[in-house]
Amino acid sequence: MSDIDYSPDIIERGRLLFARQFLFVKGCVRIADLPPMDRVEIAFAGRSNVGKSSLINALVGMSGLARTSNTPGRTQELNIFESQSESLRIVDMPGYGYAKAPEDKVRQWTKLIHQYLTGRATLRRVYVLVDGRHGPKDNDLTVMNELDRSAVSYQIVLTKADKPGKEELDKVIAATKAAILKRPAAHPHVILTSSVKDVGLKELRTEIAMLLES
Repeated sequence: MSDIDYSPDIIERGRLLFARQFLFVKGCVRIADLPPMDRVEIAFAGRSNVGKSSLINALVGMSGLARTSNTPGRTQELNIFESQSESLRIVDMPGYGYAKAPEDKVRQWTKLIHQYLTGRATLRRVYVLVDGRHGPKDNDLTVMNELDRSAVSYQIVLTKADKPGKEELDKVIAATKAAILKRPAAHPHVILTSSVKDVGLKELRTEIAMLLES
């Protein structure tokens, strides 16, 4: 589902990058809990029900690495995963947009996320996950605004791309591209994924591998 012509070498680099084991390191509730800034970091952000944990598990090929739950808002920490043989760290950020979370928790998450995004020199890109059935919602746009203000590179990943019909998906893609068109920190290419059908995973792995090469 990609319209980018990646070289075979970088595609293979992406495959090998995620063929190696990733391990859960820790969950961080404070910035002081974060590991040293000693390797390239990528982060995944998204609404609480966007399928973030499922996508991370599919990306690394490990069904139980990131915790999945039928209860939105379960991820309340910055969860850290590291490759055992590559200089790559994955940060699973707390889900946003869950109305039933206590207000003090929401404030705590918001502060933690803001501090992380504005103070992490090794953070190379944030992958903002957006539901492929609906496109960007107000709180997705709020996160994009924060990333633009912080000058943190980000790329939109549409999840659950297997759910809508082609016409509906095309509308969501168009709306998403329009939403990022003039945003200074947004990568212009939108990635379509489905963790259920393994759609877009090769492309996402390749994009991440390119970050390590640059």
